[in-house]
Amino acid sequence: MRLTRERHHREGPAFLWPLRVYYEDTDHAGIVYYANYLKFMERARTEWLRSLGVAQTELREDYGLVFAVASVQADFIRPARFDDRLEVGVNITRRGRVSIDLDQPVSRAGGELLCRGAVRIACLDAAEFTPRALPSGLNLEIGA
Repeated sequence: MRLTRERHHREGPAFLWPLRVYYEDTDHAGIVYYANYLKFMERARTEWLRSLGVAQTELREDYGLVFAVASVQADFIRPARFDDRLEVGVNITRRGRVSIDLDQPVSRAGGELLCRGAVRIACLDAAEFTPRALPSGLNLEIGA
């Protein structure tokens, strides 16, 4: 596993993951169902870790660690609709001994903010599901 430093940008998220809204993501009115924003954020976090060379399967198999969502708060600002192109961001706002707080904005491509998530992920022992310290080699910096 390659552990690298996160790149920082003064404006906008440190990591952006693009996606398109599919019919299956929407309700009867063609609006993205609120719970799907959490799925979008989850996928962006996974892709963010991959972009840093952190494979979650290696964390589990080689180090006995997993990440789990400990808390989430979401503010829904504007609706996304079927076929919209979206971007989901990931920014670290705090890194603790066993957890990381993230800001995860979801915007329409072009910058219109639709939803903002505040997510805390915890590092857990894969067998016991008890808190474990983040690996010292996992070199993530707090986002701008």
